[in-house]
Amino acid sequence: MTRTPAVELVAAAADTDPVTRLVLAWLAAKPSENTRTAYARDIGITPQRRASRAPSWLAWCQAAGVHPVTGVTGLHVARYARQLEAAGLSPASAARKLAAVSGWYAWLARRGHIAASPAAGIARPRAGPDTPATPGLTRDQALALLHTADTARGPQRARTAALIAVLLFTGARVSEATGADVEDLGTDRGRRVLWVTRHGGERQGLALPRPAAARIDAYLAARTDLTGVPALPSPDPPPRRVLFATATGRRMFPADAWRLVRRLAARAGLPAALTARLGPHAIRHTFAALYLDAGGSLRDLQDILGHADPRATRRYDRARHIPGRSPGYVVAAYLAAPA
Repeated sequence: MTRTPAVELVAAAADTDPVTRLVLAWLAAKPSENTRTAYARDIGITPQRRASRAPSWLAWCQAAGVHPVTGVTGLHVARYARQLEAAGLSPASAARKLAAVSGWYAWLARRGHIAASPAAGIARPRAGPDTPATPGLTRDQALALLHTADTARGPQRARTAALIAVLLFTGARVSEATGADVEDLGTDRGRRVLWVTRHGGERQGLALPRPAAARIDAYLAARTDLTGVPALPSPDPPPRRVLFATATGRRMFPADAWRLVRRLAARAGLPAALTARLGPHAIRHTFAALYLDAGGSLRDLQDILGHADPRATRRYDRARHIPGRSPGYVVAAYLAAPA
């Protein structure tokens, strides 16, 4: 049998470090930090955010007794796909995990590490246009969460209020908010914006309405690390400064933000069942649903959220199932109206 580069690499060491290096080399080409983070968890070189009935790919391979580079066949990938389905994952989550597996093996094949991808042609579940989105908050619940953030106790109250406002009024992903720097604040055509990096490496300015901008300004004004004597002129660009920082000055992790959201939800008196289910997309979903409730455009929302598929955006339209919103009812009412 021909010994591929991966076989030589794996044979040179008894531990899994060579496999991890191959995953990291693949991820290095991904321009989006969000994609790299999600795929690293899905493959299994970083721990999952929370306990799950669906294992990472490397954990599954270890339990099955198969080497993830040199021993995987199409049957193994198909068995893994069936386990994801049996674990009750949403179609979107299962599809992302299988996309990570498929993408890694396609890269290994292109680089000559394996002869062919064992995941080629694997079917991925697709979310239909009526697949429910992760539950978001109602208008009153969103206002209660915002008020609780504004009145939170402790020295980080201003940061808490600013973070919740950014998530609620911009639709930013939590990783985009926590990954932002002070230098990402700016203006675009006369409006305040927060510049974020979307999938594919595209930079997009998210509008900061007055409630969000005012809370950010109050938070930054209280930041002692942003004041002081200006530095002497230097040919080197100034260092970037973390926007949402911890008490020690380090960057907040997305997990920090979601623990904060759940604590605030509990203090705001939101239903326990809802609080327990507040996940990484709950506030983003709330932004989308409230925007549509207020009469916003699906096309504009698709652009704001960065969705490639408009069906993903339609899931947030909570009023689409109301009979009066059905096209047939609209046409009937129009024809029945006086000319």
